[in-house]
Amino acid sequence: MLRATLKSLLSRKLRLVLSGLAVVLGVMAVSGALIVSSTLSSSFDELFEDATANIDVQVAGKNNVVSTEQVGGDPVATPVAPDVVDKVAGLPGVAKAYGSVISDNARVVGPDGKVIVNQGPPTFGVGWREGDTLVELRSGRGPTAPNEVAIDAALAERGKFEVGKPIEVLTLEPKKTFTLVGIFGYSGGRDTIGGETTVAFTEPVAQELILGTPGAYSEVNIEAAEGVDDAALRDTVRAAVGDEYVVRTGEELAEELSTDVSGFVGVVQNVLLGFAGVALFVGIFLILNTFSILVAQRTGELALLRSLGASRRQVIGSVLLEAVIIGLIASTLGLFAGMGVAALLKSVMQSFSGATFPGAWLVIPPSAVIAAYAVGVLVTVVAAVLPAMRASRVAPVEAMRESATNTRPSPVLSVIGAVLTLGGAAAVAAALFGNMNGATLWTLLAGVMTAFVGVAMLTPAICGPVISVLGRAMSFSTAGKLGRLNSARNPRRTAITAAALMIGIALVTGVSVLASSLTKSIEQAVRTDLNAELMIGSTSGGGPSLPPVFDPTVIDRAAALPGVETAVGMQFDAAQIGSESTLVVGADVAGLATVLRIEPREGELRTLRSGEMVVDDEFAKTHELGVGDTLAMATQRGGERDYRVVGIYQSNELASGPVISQADASTGFRTGQLNQGFVKLAPGTDVATVRDQLDRLVADNPEVTVLDQSALLEQARSSVDTVVIMLYVLLGLALVIAILGIVNTLALSVLERTRELGLVRAIGMRRGQVVQMVTVESVVIAVFGALLGVVVGGLLGVAVVRALRDEGISALGIPWTSMATFMALAVVIGLFAAIVPAIRAARTNVLSAIAYE
Repeated sequence: MLRATLKSLLSRKLRLVLSGLAVVLGVMAVSGALIVSSTLSSSFDELFEDATANIDVQVAGKNNVVSTEQVGGDPVATPVAPDVVDKVAGLPGVAKAYGSVISDNARVVGPDGKVIVNQGPPTFGVGWREGDTLVELRSGRGPTAPNEVAIDAALAERGKFEVGKPIEVLTLEPKKTFTLVGIFGYSGGRDTIGGETTVAFTEPVAQELILGTPGAYSEVNIEAAEGVDDAALRDTVRAAVGDEYVVRTGEELAEELSTDVSGFVGVVQNVLLGFAGVALFVGIFLILNTFSILVAQRTGELALLRSLGASRRQVIGSVLLEAVIIGLIASTLGLFAGMGVAALLKSVMQSFSGATFPGAWLVIPPSAVIAAYAVGVLVTVVAAVLPAMRASRVAPVEAMRESATNTRPSPVLSVIGAVLTLGGAAAVAAALFGNMNGATLWTLLAGVMTAFVGVAMLTPAICGPVISVLGRAMSFSTAGKLGRLNSARNPRRTAITAAALMIGIALVTGVSVLASSLTKSIEQAVRTDLNAELMIGSTSGGGPSLPPVFDPTVIDRAAALPGVETAVGMQFDAAQIGSESTLVVGADVAGLATVLRIEPREGELRTLRSGEMVVDDEFAKTHELGVGDTLAMATQRGGERDYRVVGIYQSNELASGPVISQADASTGFRTGQLNQGFVKLAPGTDVATVRDQLDRLVADNPEVTVLDQSALLEQARSSVDTVVIMLYVLLGLALVIAILGIVNTLALSVLERTRELGLVRAIGMRRGQVVQMVTVESVVIAVFGALLGVVVGGLLGVAVVRALRDEGISALGIPWTSMATFMALAVVIGLFAAIVPAIRAARTNVLSAIAYE
C-alpha cells in the first residue's frame, strides 16, 4: 500500500505542486514573521549593548506619565538636578560621573524646506560631550558656541548638509538657525546606530531647547572603579540620591531599552502572523478542494485497491500519507521562502529607516523551524481528513463501472453550515457589543472564521441558482452556455473554490466599509461641530516623538487680523490619573467652546485659572466627578497636583476629555508651544484672503500649515486611504491563494474531463470555443466568490461600524465604488486564472482524449 501511494504521488507531479503552493505561501509568512522578529530583537539587543557599553550605572528622573500613546513618543522623565553629578562623583567606587542631555525632539529642516522625518526611529537632540568613545568625528569639530551644532553622518547625507553652512532645527521652541560645525559617526564605522537622527548642541543650549530646564540633565552616567561590582555600586548610588530618581546598571538599562523596542518588534510579528493566518485559512479551502477532486478522480483506482484487499483504514492512511508528504515538502520550501522574506524585510526596514543593523546573517530561532513544519503539515492533514474519509467509503464494486461523483448539496452540511454561520455571527456580536473581559479580539477572530466556514458550507445550496443567473450574462454562445453549466454541475467543488476568494474579498470589503464610515464620520464631525473656517496645524499629522508645534504669539497676531472674529490656540499632552493615562488639552475654554460648539451641562465654560479644569460628561461619569470636586492629575513636567472641576460640557466628535488653563499647560506639558489653532471669521469675510495672511504668520515653520475645512477633510481622507492601501497590499496574499485555488480547480477539472473534451472536439468544437468554455467557467466561479465576499464583508463591516458608534465612527458609509471595483476585479481574476487551464484544454488531442481511461 505504501509503494502504491508513493507511485501514485510521483505520477502526478503537477498535482503535487498545485496542492502544495498554498501551504508554501502560508508557511512562508509564518516563518518569515518569526525569523524577522528574532533578527530584529537580536540586532536591537546588540545595538543597546553597544550604546551602554561605557555605562556601568545610570541615574535618571522618574516619569510622571506612564504612557504617551495618545500623542506619540516616549514619556518625558523629570530632569536630573545638576547637583546630583557632584553628589555621585564623590561616592566610593565611582571612577567617573557626568551629566548627559538627550531627548527625542530635534527635527531638522531639509534643503527643500520640509522637516526631515524619521518613520519610527527617534530624532535626538543631545548635549555635545568631548571624549565620548562611542562618537567619532568625521569632519569639522564639536559645537562650542550657542549658535553651533554638529549632526550625525546619516543625517548629513540625507540632507546634503556641509560643514560651515547654516542649518535650521526645530525643538521645544520654534525653528532656529545654527551653523553646522561638525559631522560625526559612531565606532565601527557606523553613520547611525539604529536609524535615529542626532543633532548635538552645546550643553547649555541643549538643556534649554531639548529639556526645557536650564542647568538640568536627562541622566547621569557613571563609570565604576576597577574591581567594583555594578550591582553594588547601583545600590550605593540609589541610597545616596534617594527615591526621587531611577538608578539602574548598564545591563539593566540595555534590557529595558530592548523591552521598549520589543513592543515594536511584536507589532511587526503579530501583523505578519495575522496575515499568515488568513493565508493558511484560505489555503485550507484550496487543499480541501484539491484532495476532494483527486479522490473523485481516483475512485476507480481506490476501488481496485479495495477489491485487492485494502482496508478502509489503509485507504485513509494512503490519502493522509500523501497529505503529510505534500505538507513536509511545502513546509521546507515555505521555510526557505520565509528566510528570503525575512532578509527582504530587514533590508527594506534598513533602507526605509536608515538604520544599520549589526550582524550580516538572519537569526533563525527553533520556533520558526518548528512552526513551519507543524503548521504546514497540520494544515495539509486537516484539509485532507474529509476527502480521506470519503475515499475510504469507496466500495470495491466501483472498480467494475465508470465512477460517478455525488455532486448534490448535502442537507447535513447545509444544516451544519447554518449553525456555524449563526454561531459565528453570535460570537462577532458578543465581541462587538458585549464585555468579554480581555478576550474581545480572540472572540471576534473566532467568530469571523467560524462564520466564514459556515457560509462556505452553505454555498453549495445556493450555488446552482446564483451561478445560473450570473452565467446567463455570458451564455451568448454554445461554448459560453457549456461553461456556465460546467460551473454549476458540481456545487460542492464550485462552492469551496469560490469560498477561498470570498474570504479575501470579504476582508477587503469589510475594511473598505470601516474606512468609508470613518471618513464620512470625520466629514460629518467637521461640518457639524467645527465652527471655524480655518485651522492652524500639522502638515503631516505629527511625528513619532513630538507633535508639531508653533509659537503662541501666532494666535495673538491672528486675532488682530481684519475679519477674524475668534482665534483660539490649543495644546495637548498625555497626563496621568491614577493608573490611567489620558489626553488633556490646554486652551481658553470660552474660545474653545465657540469654535468647537461645546455645550455646557453643569457649571460654566469660562477662561480658567490655574488649578481649574472642565471635563466632558462621559469623563465626569466615569470618574464620578461633579462641579466643585477635585481630581489629582499628573502632567509630564508639572508632576501631580489637584485640579478643581468648574464645569462639565457635553462631548462631541471633536471635543472630549479634560481641559486645563493655558498657564498650567505651558508649565506642565512637554512644551509650552501650541499644537493647533482655530480661526473663526466674521460673516462676509473672504476665507482665502485671511488664509494667505495666516500662511505668512507660520511661513517660518515647515511643520505647520493653514487649512480650510475642505483641505482639512482631504488630509483626513488621505490618512485613512494610506492605511487602507497598506491593508489591501497585505490582504493581497489571500487573493493570490484564491487565484491559485481557481487555477487548481480548473486544471484538475480539465484533467477529469479529458474524455469529455475529446468528444466535444470530435463533434466540431473549435479550440477557441474550448478556451471560451473554460474561461466562462472560471469567470463565473470568480464572480460568484466575489459576490459572496462583498455581501459577507459588507455585513461584517456594518456590524463593526455600529459597534464603534461610541468610539467616534458615528456615520455609516457604504463604498459602492469600491464594491463595484471588487466585482470587476473578480472578472479579471477569473480571466487570469483561466489562462493555463484553457490552453491545456484547447491542446487536448482528440483521439487520445476519446481513448482516455
